[in-house]
Amino acid sequence: MNATQLGTMDDAALKKQLDDLYHELFNLRFQRAAGQMPNFNRLTQIKRDIARVKTVLRERVGAEEAKAK
Repeated sequence: MNATQLGTMDDAALKKQLDDLYHELFNLRFQRAAGQMPNFNRLTQIKRDIARVKTVLRERVGAEEAKAK
């Protein structure tokens, strides 16, 4: 997932995506603890995707606040 794809999504879709990413991260942590994780790089990818989604949401909030002033 890249930032241009995230920029085209609305806030509700971004929040749903963020929720899905957190659930996937939760499941991957359990797999790692059980020793059943086939791809350790996926953890890093999920964390970066979470950061991207949060950044886009935060940018939108900042833009709304700037408009209000």
